[in-house]
Amino acid sequence: MGTLLHFRNLYSEAFRNCKPEFVVVLLKIYSVFCFALLFMALYAFMYRAVTGFNFY
Repeated sequence: MGTLLHFRNLYSEAFRNCKPEFVVVLLKIYSVFCFALLFMALYAFMYRAVTGFNFY
């Protein structure tokens, strides 16, 4: 759990005192989008691994 808190602190510190504000909002939205894509890729890989890599 300490690692997740450390990453959260790094994430918060990276955007502190950044200007302009709309760029910060766009970067935060982009980071959530990238996390979602990474999660979907990992899910798809695990699904394929569990089902025996049947690609048809």
